[in-house]
Amino acid sequence: MIPTLLLLGLTALVAPSMSYSCYGDISALQTPTISCTATRALDCGLPSVQRAAEADIVRLRRYETPIKRVARNLCLDPALIAAIISQESRVGLLLDNGWDQDRHKYGLMQLGRQQHQPFGMWDSEEHINQCSTILVLAINEVRARHPNWTWDQQLRGGICTYHAKMGSRQVYEEDPCDRDNYYANSVIRRAQYFKKHGF
Repeated sequence: MIPTLLLLGLTALVAPSMSYSCYGDISALQTPTISCTATRALDCGLPSVQRAAEADIVRLRRYETPIKRVARNLCLDPALIAAIISQESRVGLLLDNGWDQDRHKYGLMQLGRQQHQPFGMWDSEEHINQCSTILVLAINEVRARHPNWTWDQQLRGGICTYHAKMGSRQVYEEDPCDRDNYYANSVIRRAQYFKKHGF
C-alpha cells in the first residue's frame, strides 16, 4: 500500500495534473470573439489565431517540460504560459537572438527591458519563470483592486496588465482591458487550443 501511494505522489510531481491552477480553468472561460480593426486586418480574427496556435504547438513541445514545471510551482495553467509564449514571440519565431525587432523586449515571453532585468537565456526555464511570476503578480494585482470581479474578469484583467507591464506602460484604467481586449482574447483562444492538446 505504501509503495503505491509513494508512486502516486512521485507521479504527481513528475506529471502534474492539468487542473491545478489557482486562477481558474482556462477551458471554462467563455470563448471570446476576435474582432478585427483596419490596423490588424491581415493578422487577426479567429482563423488567424487558430492557424498560429496550430503552427506554434510544434515548437512549444520543446518547452513543454519547463513550462509545466514553472506552472506547477506558480499554480498557473501551463496552457496559459504556452499561449503567452505563442502570442508574444510565436515561440521564438519572431525573435533575433532573443530580441524583438526593435530590441525593446527579450525572450519567449517578451520581457520589457526598460522595467525588468532579464534572468537567464531568452528561451530558458529561468526566463519562463521570471515572466510567469510577473503574470501571477499582474493577476493578483487585479484581484486586489477588484475583489468583487468574477475570476473570469480577474484573469482577463491580469493578462491585459501583464501585456501593459511588458510594454512598459502604467496601468491606471479601472479595467485594464478596456482600451483593447484583443490581446487577452487572443491569449485565451490560444490557451484553450493548447489545453486541448496536452498543455
